[in-house]
Amino acid sequence: MRDQEHAFEMRLAVAAAGAIVLLVPFSVIAALIVGNVDWLHQLDHDVSVPAHDFSAQHPALVRFMWWWCLVFDPWTWRAAALALVIWLARRGAGPSAWWVGVTMATGGLLGVLLKLLFERERPAFLDPVATAVGYSFPSGHALNNALGATVVVMALWPVVKRRRLLLAAGIAIPAVTGLFRIGLGVHWLSDVAAGWLFGVAVVAATTAAFLVRTRRLSEVTSG
Repeated sequence: MRDQEHAFEMRLAVAAAGAIVLLVPFSVIAALIVGNVDWLHQLDHDVSVPAHDFSAQHPALVRFMWWWCLVFDPWTWRAAALALVIWLARRGAGPSAWWVGVTMATGGLLGVLLKLLFERERPAFLDPVATAVGYSFPSGHALNNALGATVVVMALWPVVKRRRLLLAAGIAIPAVTGLFRIGLGVHWLSDVAAGWLFGVAVVAATTAAFLVRTRRLSEVTSG
């Protein structure tokens, strides 16, 4: 019993600490953007302009980045999450299915609300290689890729044999997608970094919440 208590406390502590650790740098980036801090604007500019200039000279790369971002669109991850919810439910893993659904819905909704809250304009170039609608901060692609990939990795971790491959894909896909959004000139570096941080932070927060909920339900049942 003590071992179970210790294991629960450790999982809860890791999840809660992860949420805090990730939300702190996200909050710092958000504060810098609201304060219109010069050095962050300059950093974004110094990254975006050369990336755009390089992309403008490589049309084939632009087409590849565009298709990649289309394949790993936020709605792709939502569809994958729905399939995962159905699969988990059929396996009798109801709590895990609920966690996947709630986490994806929470992250997606918060991402939209953050865009409306900050109303940051996207990068603007005289001859853009790509365009996108809506506000810029945080990057919806970066946020939802980090969110979806983390959820998928955590949900499939107990049943997948090639865990290293799963983990590598879970890291590489959001990373490449975020960099491609910068390469396409539709997001600043800070948009993408904030999206990655917030996406994983949502997963950590909902994990902590579900651990507490599971413990309370267990105590009620046993009591």
